[in-house]
Amino acid sequence: MAAARTEFKGGSRRRGPGSRFRALGRALRLPVTGTARGIRKATHAHGAGESGLGKLIELHGVNGAGDVMITVALASTVFFSVPTDEARGRVALYLAITMAPFTLLAPVIGPLLDRVPHGRRAAMACAMAARALLALVLSGAVITGSIEMYPAALGVLVASKAYGVVRSAVVPRLLPPRFSLVKANSRVTLCGLLATGVAAPIAAGLQQVGPRWPLYGAFVIFVAGTVLSFTLPHTVDSARGEARALLAADEDHLHGPLRGRGKRPGLRTVGPAVTHALLANAGIRCLTGFLIFFLAFLLRVHPLSGQSAAVSLGIVGVAAGAGNALGTAVGAWLRSRAPEIIIVTVVAIVLGAAVTAAVFFSAVLVACLAAVAGFAQALAKLSLDALIQRDVPELVRTSAFARSETLLQVSWVLGGAVGIVLPLNGTLGLSVGAAIIAAGWLTTVRGLVDSARHGGPARPRVA
Repeated sequence: MAAARTEFKGGSRRRGPGSRFRALGRALRLPVTGTARGIRKATHAHGAGESGLGKLIELHGVNGAGDVMITVALASTVFFSVPTDEARGRVALYLAITMAPFTLLAPVIGPLLDRVPHGRRAAMACAMAARALLALVLSGAVITGSIEMYPAALGVLVASKAYGVVRSAVVPRLLPPRFSLVKANSRVTLCGLLATGVAAPIAAGLQQVGPRWPLYGAFVIFVAGTVLSFTLPHTVDSARGEARALLAADEDHLHGPLRGRGKRPGLRTVGPAVTHALLANAGIRCLTGFLIFFLAFLLRVHPLSGQSAAVSLGIVGVAAGAGNALGTAVGAWLRSRAPEIIIVTVVAIVLGAAVTAAVFFSAVLVACLAAVAGFAQALAKLSLDALIQRDVPELVRTSAFARSETLLQVSWVLGGAVGIVLPLNGTLGLSVGAAIIAAGWLTTVRGLVDSARHGGPARPRVA
């Protein structure tokens, strides 16, 4: 009798419509839940889940996806929707109204955020929420073409910059045991790149539906980022044992609390190796900003052989992204052994690539230069992070990361401004790009090599 009841229950369970719907629901959810579990497993590996670094990695992926949605929408409105000559004027106007004030505001953002170290989660959430609201403002402006698009774009840049500064300051506070800063930054950066690569074609697809749709997508993504910001550990808001870094030249002011003595310090309390590496990284960022704007117009007028302007830009963009991802992976593998030599080497490589592309200008060499520049930017930045970890006292290290990122952002903007005003001559433009990176290399190579030879003020091994 018991066996019969069991068989009856089993048969009814098999024949019941509810069980079939539940099975169908599980089958439909499996790709989403399986992907989510896989992402969570990757981001939380090696203690990153316990320390909270995994949540920051995921938040940075959300940040990258939202930013690319806005970028695609603005590029289609300002750049692709009008003839080339008019596009140059509109992009120049965009730079004048958004980038120029941004260069003035960017140096202020880092020091300002230094004064609110106890509210970093709230600061990141505000940066996300601000971009969500500005995405809605832009969704109306891209239809009408009104002037409000430009201040809204400036607001997006400032909010993105504020997020980047706070994120740089937060990473050192979330390191798992026996986890180097270089490895942590590699994971964060790589997740951002992967999220950007996934979101870019989605944004392009939404753009085909309508110019507003990528901005609606950005709104949803940034709202999610606002919520995720508050899931970070409370240690993010702790500033115990921290002081503000002074990127200035007085050894007596190496430690933050001493900065009030005597003459106001200049630009080197972080140590000579860090300042030289920062200048080299600024040269690379200036070059990448230049290449983005210059090649955007050059390839629109002179696309790659047999390709449209959009496809040509896509090829160069993919090459740059692949180079950046490779540089991030190589940086994590090297663990920043001899970071000074790494920086000098990668800058020399990108200089050689720029000179070669200028002398033997061709489509293949342009794509190769984009890939090499992306590789050099990622690897040089990770090496700079390692130098800051090695040479800057822990008391001011968090602030040093924030302030160095400000300088690099400003360098990118200045390079972009140079790229927008040059004539659309490939050899001339790439020669200017080579000159930019040569100036950065020549001004830093001697100092970095001397620093590597004599060692920094403190050289714990970077694991």
